[in-house]
Amino acid sequence: MAWFEAGKPIKVEGGLKARSQRGSIGSAWWSRRFIDILERICDKGRLSRGRAYARKGQVLSIDLSAGEVTAAVQGSRPDPYEVVIRIEAYGEARWAAIEESIAAQAVYRARLLAGEMPTEIEELFAALGADLFPRDLDMDCSCPDWGFPCKHLSAVLYLLAESFDDDPFLVLAWRGRTREQLLGSLADEPAADPLRVADVPFADRLADFYAPGATAHRPERRPVAAAPDLLLRIFPPPAGLERTLAPAYRGLAEA
Repeated sequence: MAWFEAGKPIKVEGGLKARSQRGSIGSAWWSRRFIDILERICDKGRLSRGRAYARKGQVLSIDLSAGEVTAAVQGSRPDPYEVVIRIEAYGEARWAAIEESIAAQAVYRARLLAGEMPTEIEELFAALGADLFPRDLDMDCSCPDWGFPCKHLSAVLYLLAESFDDDPFLVLAWRGRTREQLLGSLADEPAADPLRVADVPFADRLADFYAPGATAHRPERRPVAAAPDLLLRIFPPPAGLERTLAPAYRGLAEA
């Protein structure tokens, strides 16, 4: 038989309290994305009790660092329970690749420098074989409840999602890059020139240099045969000379 925490939680003065007192917690796309993951992998009943704890202000503190969130939650016992939530924090090599990819996208770079989180950034991470949001969570609580997650963990998860509403860069800090580190790197990285055209050696272009619309990167655009009477329609010969010049026009078009 599973142990569980009996009795009402001890009331807390000055605890961290969710702003949302009914309905869903989290309003920005990134916090809702995190909540969606929680509701997919966690027991909905325990999450519901965790929301109640978050709204009552039972969470005493939350500290976020690279790969780890620690928190203290007041239950029905005198001593607060200790909560730990872990995810993978990416190393320097992976973050260098992520930052390079962001810097190559002028719009993403500009939005992040403006303090916004572009929705496409999740796909950018995925293209590099990385997850922006965790697929699963390594979680522990010092309470005797054997359920997963317990209401104390659930309360912290919901308040964490709400903190992402206030500062989307906390999502990245949890993965190992603080706001200051990321923006400093992007500010130092030269922006990609949208007008830059790759220099193709002339020798590589000889085959299609005179072909209309053909480029080194789109060799499939080769000239198509013109209609035999195209020149006649575009540049009609002077009156009285049609019969004389028509064969020459057709021959030029076919050539």
